Amino acid sequence: MKHLYLAAGCFWGAEHFFKQIEGISMTEVGFANGNTENPTYKEVYTDTTGFAEAVHIEYDTNKVSLLFLLEMYFKAIDPTSLNKQGEDEGTRYRTGIYYTDETDLPFIRYAMAEEAKKYGQPIVVEVEPLRNFYRAEDYHQDYLDNNPDGYCHLPIELFAYAKQAKDEATVAKSQKYALALKQIKALAEGETDTIALMSNTVALLHDTFQWWWTGFYRVVGEELILGPFQGPVACMHIAYGRGVCGSAWQQERTLMVPDVEEFPGHIACSSASRSEIVVPIMRGGKMVAELDVDSQYLATFDHCDRYWLEELFREL
Repeated sequence: MKHLYLAAGCFWGAEHFFKQIEGISMTEVGFANGNTENPTYKEVYTDTTGFAEAVHIEYDTNKVSLLFLLEMYFKAIDPTSLNKQGEDEGTRYRTGIYYTDETDLPFIRYAMAEEAKKYGQPIVVEVEPLRNFYRAEDYHQDYLDNNPDGYCHLPIELFAYAKQAKDEATVAKSQKYALALKQIKALAEGETDTIALMSNTVALLHDTFQWWWTGFYRVVGEELILGPFQGPVACMHIAYGRGVCGSAWQQERTLMVPDVEEFPGHIACSSASRSEIVVPIMRGGKMVAELDVDSQYLATFDHCDRYWLEELFREL
């Protein structure tokens, strides 16, 4: 499960909207990124605390992606309106995306850039790490469930739309990964040759998902050396800390890059590569290899891919 905090004007309607989306497992309303401690609704209403009304969302990355959630979020707000949504006006009604996982930021920036293309004026959605969040009083929680005729700035048709909207691509991808994991585990049973196992793992993943390039890099001394792969000719040597692969080694964590051109120090082995995910393989507390996957399309890889690929290497 992952968490996201979204400010979308009055939180009564915003929470009801997000609750309809399949894959969201929990919502609560409260106050985000303000300057006081334990504020009350009446205090926030004065617009002197710096808080925004926000919805805390918990979601299942195997059912809904961050990009899908942000796409739905933009349908519920006017991103060009500063401190006003519907008839509700004030800094407490500003729009904002507040994240707790820094790996979310590239996807948020990508979604913001895509949304900005739709308008002839700047979008004014605040994007910040979550500094603080305080749960609102109980009577604000599930407000429209408990008060069906209560005030809401959102049209009722939007709730029906959210209930019908499904991130079918993420669900289908999760199902593919589950089957692939079973197949790879079967191939690995009794196999002692690492290169043979790497080769079949790459072949199965590449064939299942039809990625542009799929392969392993092995840690050899102070550099990464190309291992078994499927796809076009690739870089054979990558230094520690260089590019996405070298940075994943340096940081010893999975890196997801929705647009490789935006990644500092990106190594352009091919201009056809548009997005990338690199998953370190750890043994004895050290990285011994990594899986590198490239796509010819932007924003191909997300937390669903990260979950399943990391799970694969925990299992093997």
